[in-house]
Amino acid sequence: MSKTKTVYSCTECGAQTPKWAGQCPDCGAWNSLTEVVAVAAPAGQSARFATYAGETGGVAVKRLSEVRFDQEARTATGFGELDRVLGGGLVTGSVVLIGGDPGIGKSTLLLQVLASLPTELSSLYVTGEESLQQVSLRAHRLGLRDPDLRALTETSVERILSVAQRERPQVVVIDSIQTVHTELLQSAPGSVAQVRESAAQLVRYAKQTGTALIMVGHVTKEGMLAGPRVLEHMVDTVLYFEGDPGNRYRIIRAVKNRFGAVNELGVFAMTEKGLREVSNPSAIFLSRHEEPVPGSVIMVTREGSRPLLVEVQALVDSSHLGNPRRVTLGLEQNRLSMLLAVLHRHGGIPMYDQDVYVNVVGGVRVGETGADLAVLLAVLSSFRARPLPTDLVVFGEVGLAGEIRPVQSGQERLREAAKHGFTRAIVPKANAPGKGGIKGMEVIAVQRLPEALEAVQ
Repeated sequence: MSKTKTVYSCTECGAQTPKWAGQCPDCGAWNSLTEVVAVAAPAGQSARFATYAGETGGVAVKRLSEVRFDQEARTATGFGELDRVLGGGLVTGSVVLIGGDPGIGKSTLLLQVLASLPTELSSLYVTGEESLQQVSLRAHRLGLRDPDLRALTETSVERILSVAQRERPQVVVIDSIQTVHTELLQSAPGSVAQVRESAAQLVRYAKQTGTALIMVGHVTKEGMLAGPRVLEHMVDTVLYFEGDPGNRYRIIRAVKNRFGAVNELGVFAMTEKGLREVSNPSAIFLSRHEEPVPGSVIMVTREGSRPLLVEVQALVDSSHLGNPRRVTLGLEQNRLSMLLAVLHRHGGIPMYDQDVYVNVVGGVRVGETGADLAVLLAVLSSFRARPLPTDLVVFGEVGLAGEIRPVQSGQERLREAAKHGFTRAIVPKANAPGKGGIKGMEVIAVQRLPEALEAVQ
């Protein structure tokens, strides 16, 4: 067997060189050369011919109508919130990448998942960050008594795959991908080349053997997954574990899922016995003030297939700066500036001399435009120091012309609000319920921003 050879490839132009240099000799890009494994061509073939001919022998082209379609088999993880985010459970041969801040609970959740899997489903927990004693101590603290839970402390991909081929687990957890390395490369674990090549070998094994693979990924200080961007393209599902380590609530959000919907949301609570599911997440995001307070309004957002009630708070104060502050938490800051301009133009209420702060309670990030109307009414309530009714919910998109646009699944949002005891709603006219309405709820349908402002006078 020939010795594996490594070369350095430019991430900008793809040129290869046998030695590392600070500048690519072909395109001139700086610090763009990364270590890769050189693939040798079969004897008697050039590298180019091997790429196009050597790998295509025996492969037949088929029509999609000829391909047999089988519903993918899913395995429940024992956590309904995690199954919701995954699209119904773990798929055979799928690769899941889960990232989050240090101490957020990634290892704790995955250890609980492996312990709650059906007994006939074998699993393997591979850790490169902790010793087996530490893993056992955590399992004991969480009250996990599964005698069949197998663990391995290893950082070499080749040795991990050797053990996996011998043990044949159906679910494998790698904690974490930044700590493992392949002996084919000389660079340090966690480098771009090591993460890419190690992940490629693990993904190849999962696809060939039908093993469900879950990889833990570190994140940067900006909250993005560390390592090459290609890592997210190689896997089937990407999950982000969000939340303040000082807060007991955690949120898992799917940003990529080949087997389900994206932007699904799962809510957990951190307890002394590990993570527990939150069956009614809307309740934890509602403050339920003892008396009405200015600048607070309840909106119904939608995360994946789930309507969710959250509280939007606003604080408006006189500014002594030439450029008043626009600060948002959980919302896009540029959209707040745009909404304030619409409020001035079509509502006749200027905010150019006011500092405006907007916050979504509970650390939820609202990315949809259905929060527009709620933000404007919360800002107006704080500006006028007039509390809004505590039984009121609001949602709707606000256009630049002052129109109130409909949002997706308006009826489901209204039913979710009614289930939590809200009796009034201000919604776009196109989202108003038909004949019969929503039992126990008064729905105010508006088409223009002045109509919505008049409804809360």
